[in-house]
Amino acid sequence: MVISDLGLYGPESVTWRIHADPSFAIGGLRALLLQALHPVAMAGVSANSGFRADPWGRLQRTTEYVAVTTFGTAAEAEEAAGKVRRVHRRLTALDPDSGRVYPVDDPALLLWVHCCEVDSFLYAARRGGLRLSDADADRYVAEQVRQARLVGLTDEVPRTAAELSAYFAEVKPLLRATGPAYEGLRLLSVPPMRWWVRWATPAAPSWGALVAMSFGLLPGWAKRLYTHLPVLPGSELTATASLRALRTAVLALPASVREGPHLKAARARVAGVPVRRLESLPA
Repeated sequence: MVISDLGLYGPESVTWRIHADPSFAIGGLRALLLQALHPVAMAGVSANSGFRADPWGRLQRTTEYVAVTTFGTAAEAEEAAGKVRRVHRRLTALDPDSGRVYPVDDPALLLWVHCCEVDSFLYAARRGGLRLSDADADRYVAEQVRQARLVGLTDEVPRTAAELSAYFAEVKPLLRATGPAYEGLRLLSVPPMRWWVRWATPAAPSWGALVAMSFGLLPGWAKRLYTHLPVLPGSELTATASLRALRTAVLALPASVREGPHLKAARARVAGVPVRRLESLPA
């Protein structure tokens, strides 16, 4: 049983370690770049999400959802997931090849999004320097099954890192970069900014560097699917070095600065929970 005031995972989980790490943001961007390679999933995003008009809003809503379901109470996580499920029930995605219409909450599409996020958060954390054993990686993938259940998935969700790799090997033949994928990449790389922010601050080049870092951390096969973009030798090594430098810099900041409000609230709740209750959380 999950203890409601500790949420779905609790402070002893690998999920808290990964989602509280500075590498998390880069993992999130990597997940978006990877998710865009599924033609039907990206068609659904293109048709329904409003990312063209408000890319910052979409990023904020996605980040907020993961933060609430990770660090919020179990009731808060279920409420956030319920809103997502209700929206998904009304939306469809058009397969650009067959013309078939899929519901956005089709299990295969939900599984793709889930696996991209889990793989990306885990990979970015490890490449960024967070110490995670193979057992930790397996535990994280298994913990994330709870996230999959929130959106309605019940079966065939990977529970180990090996199962996650096997999933990508199976789905790889279905993937390619469509027009909407390139459009999403352009908007992600050069999002709208107020003129004074773009030209009078380092925001634009800094953001572009983060997206380039995230692209460099994609698996080689995924980078090659973006056929209109050059795949530079050593790009993963460069991205890894940049991520480690970024992570070191962020970790040097006080926790009051680098930690988000949901994590701070979760730590406050945990501070009032007896140790014996923490130990009863599921692995």
